[in-house]
Amino acid sequence: MAAYLQWRRFVFFDRETVREPSGPDGAGAKPFALPPGIAVCDSGRGSLVFGDILCGAGRCGLRGARCQIWFLPRSLQLSSFQAYKLRVTHLYQLKQHSILVSIGEDEEGINPLVKVWNLEKRDGGNPLCTRIFPAIPGNKPTVVSCLTVHENLNFMAIGFADGSVVLTKGDITRDRHSKTQILHEGSYPVTGLAFRQSGKTTHLFVVTTENIQSYMLSVKDYPHLELDTHGCGLRCSSLSDPSQDLQFIVAGNECVYLYQPDERGPCFAFEGQKLIVHWYRGYLIIVSKDRKTSPKSEFAGNEAQNSDKQVLNIYDLCNKFIAYSSIFDDIVDVLAEWGSLYVLTRDGKIHVLQEKDTQTKLEACTFMLFRKNLFEMAINLAKSHHLDSDGLSEIFRQYGDHLYNKGNHDGAIQQYIRTIGKLEPSYVIRKFLDAQRIHNLTAYLQMLHLQSLANADHTTLLLNCYTKLKDSSKLEEFIKTSESEVHFDVETAIKVLRQAGYYSHAVYLAEKHEHHEWYLKIQLEDIKNYQEALHYIGKLPFEQAESNMKRYGKILMHHVPNETTELLKVLCTDYRPSGGNEGPGMLEGKKANSEEFIPVFANNSRELKAFLEHMTEVQADSPQGVYDTLLELRLQNWAHEQDEQIKEKLHNEALTLLKSGRFKTVFDKALILCQMHNFKDGVLYLYEQGKLFQQIMHYHMQNEQYKKVIEVCELYGDQEACLWEQALSYFARKEENCKEYIAAVLKHIENKNLMPPLLVVQTLAHNSTATLSVIKDYLVNKLQKQSHQIEQDEQRIQKYREETTRIRLEIEELKASPKIFQKTKCSICTSALELPSVHFLCGHSFHQHCFESYSESDSECPTCMPENRKVMDMIRAQEQKRDLHDQFQHQLKCSNDGFSVVADYFGRGVFNKLTLITDLPSGKTATTIEAGLQRELLIHTKRST
Repeated sequence: MAAYLQWRRFVFFDRETVREPSGPDGAGAKPFALPPGIAVCDSGRGSLVFGDILCGAGRCGLRGARCQIWFLPRSLQLSSFQAYKLRVTHLYQLKQHSILVSIGEDEEGINPLVKVWNLEKRDGGNPLCTRIFPAIPGNKPTVVSCLTVHENLNFMAIGFADGSVVLTKGDITRDRHSKTQILHEGSYPVTGLAFRQSGKTTHLFVVTTENIQSYMLSVKDYPHLELDTHGCGLRCSSLSDPSQDLQFIVAGNECVYLYQPDERGPCFAFEGQKLIVHWYRGYLIIVSKDRKTSPKSEFAGNEAQNSDKQVLNIYDLCNKFIAYSSIFDDIVDVLAEWGSLYVLTRDGKIHVLQEKDTQTKLEACTFMLFRKNLFEMAINLAKSHHLDSDGLSEIFRQYGDHLYNKGNHDGAIQQYIRTIGKLEPSYVIRKFLDAQRIHNLTAYLQMLHLQSLANADHTTLLLNCYTKLKDSSKLEEFIKTSESEVHFDVETAIKVLRQAGYYSHAVYLAEKHEHHEWYLKIQLEDIKNYQEALHYIGKLPFEQAESNMKRYGKILMHHVPNETTELLKVLCTDYRPSGGNEGPGMLEGKKANSEEFIPVFANNSRELKAFLEHMTEVQADSPQGVYDTLLELRLQNWAHEQDEQIKEKLHNEALTLLKSGRFKTVFDKALILCQMHNFKDGVLYLYEQGKLFQQIMHYHMQNEQYKKVIEVCELYGDQEACLWEQALSYFARKEENCKEYIAAVLKHIENKNLMPPLLVVQTLAHNSTATLSVIKDYLVNKLQKQSHQIEQDEQRIQKYREETTRIRLEIEELKASPKIFQKTKCSICTSALELPSVHFLCGHSFHQHCFESYSESDSECPTCMPENRKVMDMIRAQEQKRDLHDQFQHQLKCSNDGFSVVADYFGRGVFNKLTLITDLPSGKTATTIEAGLQRELLIHTKRST
């Protein structure tokens, strides 16, 4: 229980007196005054509603008006209508409907009437009265004490001075759709009623001068519960809003009590005789007498006839302070409308209490609270007024600074934690870097990570705090969160843990969050657990396993060579992760390029040989580098092996690999490897495969293997004839007795006519051991062949001379003697020749119709024309080449071998001098025969040659 005298007082409301609108002359407006005799009032739907009981002059000019209900809108244009003939005792304006419920009297005596008014409908200019019924419980006339209506228009409760409560259930605006019954009977006057709606449950609070009860209206038979054994006076109860959980407020003279439908809630010690109680926007409004010695009326505190001062207090129950306090003269009621409070006094004046804006209130109160170090109250006040997060953060910061300066570091860090997200973390971190405050810094950094606002530096700092505190449990709790709750940079955490020597924690993080590189780096460089690292690589997806084996393969090969080799074999043939990390859909294995892993086997030739041989066995299409390396490795082993049997085996393996056909594209590389290791059989095999016959012979010449030289010439001499010439030159330079080999070479040269005799003599002249007897047989045979050739040439010359003489005689005969055509058959159809016919000097005769059908030219013989055309084409080609003089000169100047250029052009007939006699035009028939004879002679001459 808190005494209100200890509560802080603020001025959150501005007080003004409502004045009439200014006149046209701009003179100062007079205070607005209500009609005299106002007894009851209410507010809602944009108006203040009043009811009077006395006679007097109305503000609308109606003199002698009685029992009026007045409406005062915001424009202060007062209007009214007569609702009763005698008096208006109660008004209730619904907030969600334009329905007004009133209770009054039309005649003397106890005969109250309830009238329901529809303010949106009119009846002769007045609101439409939709229902009238008497407010009497049974047949016992009694005074109405209070009235309340449910906002759903289905419930209305009327309290009476005799302690009874009448409940109307159904549509309260119609008689036919509602039912009235007595809900409560008692011995004490009913002073307050209130409906409470929570979901589908409806409760009715009933308060008398001596007790408080709660009725559940949503259940049949309306069960009730007595909440307390003391009550309150009239208008001293109210229902709070949802900010206070719709609690029923009952204000006694010593305390204010709050009730739930089933129990009593908190209470507040606000002393003084309470006259009026209202709830407004989270505030409790209490009007009480200013004098503690004022006489207390047991009932109807509103009928006080004295003029004592009255105090209006506005309480904030959540934050426990007084938002406003002021003294008024004889308050009639306090109404809430248009976002303000309106205080009606007995003199007819209206005072308005306008709540200050949130920023102004907070600035005023927080300044005072900060000055008095009342930060908790400032925080609660700011929250209740929905201050934004930036403003709250500033209050938390100042509170934290205050506690820090007082040395309360634990409390300070809790306030700084509440600024996370708004205050720069470095502001807090700098204050707690001292080793004695490291636990406070750890708490702040933990919360910073939980809110996912930490960067890499914050993670580093937090882990360093854990390691310095040696708090392994907290460290494990921090790093072993589930993946969805990770609030830190994992890579940074791994680095810090590794640096601090917490290798197991670092490895755990790396494995959990799949930082494979860090996991392997720690396992290999720090823990030295090579077997585990190799096993981990075997569980990785193919791409990552491949890259990590390239990166760490040499280290693993050095320490666990056998296991590493086996993993590489799998990786390069048919790799599947051992842990099934690539999912059930990865049925087909993947394979890496085995050539790329050869450098991993540096200084591990035995494992390298096993790896390469495995690859060549299971994958015949392995990269060329695999075969090249395997050949080099076998040649090295062969060259360094001392055991003859093993050496022979290695020799055969190397030669078999060479003969596998995998070195056709890298012939030069394989040849160099064999030459480097002096692998004779391999060199010769590659020479043979590359058709390097001269190199084979030179190889035998260098080793002075004369028989091998002769064998090479015999094997490959037909493909490369110069081998015999080189062999002769080789034996000619030898000072040894090589007559046998020279004779064999000369015999082949003679048979193939590979060298001129003079060149043979000159070649053998360099050999001092070669005598004339060596080449005697060669020279004799050569001279005999040449003599025979000379005889043949002389016979051919004589034949050409005789032919030339014969042709010249024929020409002369054609020129001087007539030509007799004695052909009896056509040269085309071979039928008997008939006139008309066509005859040519070449001796062919044709039917005229055959000639015309087959001939392409009138002046050429169809039979001789193909051969003649060939000759003519050759002549024309030579004629065209005569124009190549410039090109010939250019090639002759630029060529290194001018003789070859001249020989080429000479062979093409460029230097021949020819005379081409073409047909004469028609009309010159005198010389036609002579020209034809000359052409025939030329063609015949060409044919004979």
